[in-house]
Amino acid sequence: MSRTLIIAEHDGHNLNASTAKSASCAAALGHDFDIVVMGQSVDGIAAEAAAIDGAVTVFAVNAEHLANPLATNHATEVVSMAADYSHILGPSTTYGRDLMPRIAALLGVNQVSDISAVEDAYHFKRPIYAGNAIVDVHAPESVKMVATARVASWKAAGSNGSATVENRSASSQVSAHTRYVKQESGGGERPDLQSAARVISGGRALASKENFDLIYGLADLMGAGAGASRAAVDAGYCPNDMQVGQTGKIISPDLYIAFGISGAIQHITGIKDAGTIVAVNKDADAPIFEVADIGLVADLFNVIPELNQLLG
Repeated sequence: MSRTLIIAEHDGHNLNASTAKSASCAAALGHDFDIVVMGQSVDGIAAEAAAIDGAVTVFAVNAEHLANPLATNHATEVVSMAADYSHILGPSTTYGRDLMPRIAALLGVNQVSDISAVEDAYHFKRPIYAGNAIVDVHAPESVKMVATARVASWKAAGSNGSATVENRSASSQVSAHTRYVKQESGGGERPDLQSAARVISGGRALASKENFDLIYGLADLMGAGAGASRAAVDAGYCPNDMQVGQTGKIISPDLYIAFGISGAIQHITGIKDAGTIVAVNKDADAPIFEVADIGLVADLFNVIPELNQLLG
């Protein structure tokens, strides 16, 4: 049977936008798809998933041991459902990158990562070499497909669907060798980096952890997510969950503003799908100006206070 199972991502309260983007990827495969929502007390989230265009059935799996995004527990639950599907699809987020390889390993198949375009149900395109090349991937039709959708490459599916919601009993048991401790985020109440429409990022030019308050303040003023370059993270100016780039988060906001970021290829890989890129840097020869839609050669310590004054 040619059918796709999408693994929903959520925070325990709301569905992550990556789920609707994965649905667009699933729709491009050309056959029906279902969605599984795992967690504890996820009926409201399942109802939210049921509104995604194209979804046929949403399975709500409520269990205490599924409450936290622990891959070892979630993977075994998905594998218990896998027999009914030809494709199993998750988002290329932190959650998806942790979960999907474990599912593939349990099923004894290879994983296709970061699908950015679909040619047919077993023929895909994905970026390699930091996005400098696009490779054609042909998967054998005789093997169950386990894959991640590159969420920066897909628009979110609409929300006018009316999928059936079915409650499903958890068939897996709690892991005996792995336990969930806690999850921390340095972003506070700001929008999640991978779903934010606007992102304000800072680089090593901020020069200190205290100066990164300039980035946070402007982000809060604009209702934006706060990001950083790898250099800023490595210097200890901000937590690593703010890192944007090849080894951080690949994002596609409508507006991306980079302050004091030179534009290493690792960082450019993470932002090239943004709608509009604005760069502010004192170095007129900074590589980021080559990809920026708007560039300003100026001192960020002068520009940010001026922006705060204009926007406030």
